[in-house]
Amino acid sequence: MKICTLKELLDAEVLCNEQLLEKHVYSACGSDMMSDVLAYVKDQAVLLTGLVNSQVIRTAEMMDMVCVVFVRSKQPTAEMVKLAEESGLVLLSTKKRMYEACGILYSGGLVKSGEK
Repeated sequence: MKICTLKELLDAEVLCNEQLLEKHVYSACGSDMMSDVLAYVKDQAVLLTGLVNSQVIRTAEMMDMVCVVFVRSKQPTAEMVKLAEESGLVLLSTKKRMYEACGILYSGGLVKSGEK
């Protein structure tokens, strides 16, 4: 699924790297615990989280993710946006809660990380 499709499904706002919306994501992971993300993410994924700190960006970077979606209208700090811009990571924000956002993406064809 392209990130632009994900954006539309979640009615999300693009926070940075809008030029990368044509990139593909193949799975999703919803978590506020970055230790779980480190343990379970296996491939190019999108991270859905309500956690707003620079560890989210660093974790996504380390796991070769291509997109982070902040749920519940959470907004990253300017420092987080700068880190994401530098690493080519698309940041989105949606009003939807984690449960709803994950369900929408699953119904739209994304699988959980590590599954094909």
